[in-house]
Amino acid sequence: MEVMQEPFSAFGAGEVALEPPGALAEAIRALKEEKQAVLLAHYYQDPAIQDLADYVGDSLGLARQAARTRARMIIFAGVHFMAEVAKMLNPDKKVILPDLEAGCSLADGCPPEAFAEFVRAHPGHEVVVYINTSAAVKALADVVVTSSNAEHIIRQIPPEKPILFAPDRNLGRYLQRRTGRHMVLWEGTCVVHEAFSAQRILELKARYPDALLLAHPECEESVLALADFVGSTTAIARYAAQSSARTFIVATEPGILHRMQRENPEKVFLPAPPRTESCSCQECPYMRRITLEKVYWSLLYEAPEIRLPEDLRQRALRPIERMLELSAGIP
Repeated sequence: MEVMQEPFSAFGAGEVALEPPGALAEAIRALKEEKQAVLLAHYYQDPAIQDLADYVGDSLGLARQAARTRARMIIFAGVHFMAEVAKMLNPDKKVILPDLEAGCSLADGCPPEAFAEFVRAHPGHEVVVYINTSAAVKALADVVVTSSNAEHIIRQIPPEKPILFAPDRNLGRYLQRRTGRHMVLWEGTCVVHEAFSAQRILELKARYPDALLLAHPECEESVLALADFVGSTTAIARYAAQSSARTFIVATEPGILHRMQRENPEKVFLPAPPRTESCSCQECPYMRRITLEKVYWSLLYEAPEIRLPEDLRQRALRPIERMLELSAGIP
């Protein structure tokens, strides 16, 4: 993968933030209009970035927005694999990621060379790859999935076709239970979702006995077993909005709480606790690398730009397009 980092190698070091924060937000709005740029943000981003974004959503929603935007430039407030997907879908647009170090533990834990060997060791399998992977890994897949559409897509694979799933083993195990399909699983995990503690959630439930536990399927089985609802970030937010319950414990990255609280001001949302009180590991360290200052500088300089070799882009695009086709009916 090629990236452009000039005229700077990294944002945040030595740059002067604009003050006050309101002035910075206004400057970003002005630059977006001037440069015909769209700001796409994931739910796990800082609330200030979410409030400035033209669209906030999960991986499926962000892919759909990237596919249909008419903007000249996409500023992606998310992580590296998300910006790569946007570039796959928009080869003629500039796709900017404000911090190139905004990666993903799942993607990092599934190197393309090792995954290629894994695929070769299981010939004849339908290769289903979670969107939290690099472009090079996606290029080896038959179809890409997100937590929003994975069950829907797996149910469309012929029952006689064996399935290989990567890289999140917790999501894979959850999908096996939901669909009854055996799958060969890559042993990867998310550093955020594996940090939640079932024991400490039970302790929190004791303090809030009426609270419902809403969990992302990347969580470990012990946490999912306690959940009143399991779903993607979008599904979690939708469930909370529609539920008559008043209090919720949310086992996913706490950035989602901003939207949930804004849309449901009368309800109480509690972040699920990690294993130790001193740990802040329920926040994604990669997502949180994106800041308002970095969004501003990336808009100003139109960099760092995501670039993909055309042959890789086309190979990785095919399973993305199949995902979008197979999940057309999912809201």
